[in-house]
Amino acid sequence: MPIVESEFRPAWWLRQAHAQTLWPSLMRRGPHIAIREERVELPDGDFIDLAWSSPNDAPAAPIVMLLHGLGGSVRSHYVRGIMQALNQVGFTACLMHFRGCSGEPNRLPIAYHSGKTDDPAFILDHLRHTHGEVYGAVGVSLGGNVLLKWLGETGAQCRLRRAVAVSVPFVLDDAARRLGGARTRLYERYLVGHLQRSFTLKFARIPCPLDVDVRQLDTFYAFDDAVTAPLHGFGNVHDYYRQASSRQYIPQIRTPTLILHAADDPFMFPSTPPSAQELPPEVHLELTRHGGHIGFVSGRWPGLADYWAEQRIAQWMAQGL
Repeated sequence: MPIVESEFRPAWWLRQAHAQTLWPSLMRRGPHIAIREERVELPDGDFIDLAWSSPNDAPAAPIVMLLHGLGGSVRSHYVRGIMQALNQVGFTACLMHFRGCSGEPNRLPIAYHSGKTDDPAFILDHLRHTHGEVYGAVGVSLGGNVLLKWLGETGAQCRLRRAVAVSVPFVLDDAARRLGGARTRLYERYLVGHLQRSFTLKFARIPCPLDVDVRQLDTFYAFDDAVTAPLHGFGNVHDYYRQASSRQYIPQIRTPTLILHAADDPFMFPSTPPSAQELPPEVHLELTRHGGHIGFVSGRWPGLADYWAEQRIAQWMAQGL
C-alpha cells in the first residue's frame, strides 16, 4: 500500500504536537559522534562543507548523504542522531551543509532554498568520483523537500538505491500560511529570525544586490518575496513556492523512497501531504497520528526519550543491502 499507518506510538508523557516538536530542540543534546570535515569547491566560486561519520570498524562502508532542514547543520541534534543510527547499521553518513550553514557564510549572494537541487546533484557527482557510488540519501524538512524534488526531476535516471524524507513541507504555500497562524507564529518568528541573522552576517562581508531592510521582513511570505525569490531568479514569492514545492514531483520518483510524516505536524495542514493517487509504486508514505515536526519521540519513562524516526530511517536503508 502506498500509504500505511505507522507503528510509531508517542511517549505517553509527550503526546501533543507542539511538545513532540519542541522537546528534542529544547531538551536533547544529540549523541557525540566523531566527525571529519571536507570542503568542496564549486564551479561558481562558492563552496559546500561536508561532515562525515563512519562506523568504527568500516570506514569504507556504503555512503548515505544527508540533507538537513532550515538552519540545520552537523550541530543539530537530529542530524547527529540520524548519522549515528546509520553508522550503527553499517553506513557511512555524509552530511551536505547547504551554502552558508556550516558556520561560515558562503561567498556568493545566493544561498539555498527549498527547491535548490543543483547543489546536492553536484555533491552526489563529486562523491561518486571521489568515493564511488552513493547508496542512498536522507532529507529532513527543507532538505526532504529538496530531496523529493530532485528524485522526481531525475526519475528513472537516479542512481540511488534508497531514499528517506522526513517532515517534508510538500506545498510551500501551505507551510507559509500554516506557520503564520496564531498558534504557530512562534515557529515562524524563530525560523525567519535565523534567516534575517544569516542575511545580515553574510552581507556585512560582501556587497548586497538587494535594497532591503530584512528587519522588517518578519514572515516567510515577506522574506521569501523580498529576498529568496529575487536572489535565486524567481519572479516573486508565489513563483518560488510554485516551482520549489516537492509534491508535484513525487509522481515521477522511481527510487524506492520512504516518507515519514506526522498527521499533527504543526508546520503543515492535514491536507498538505500527497494522496495515495499521487504516489508511484516506489514511494511509501508512512503516516503517524502523532509526532509533530521532526519529533517522533517515544519512550516509556518521563524524560527518557527514544527517537523513533532515526531508527526507522536506518532500518529502511538497511533493508536494501
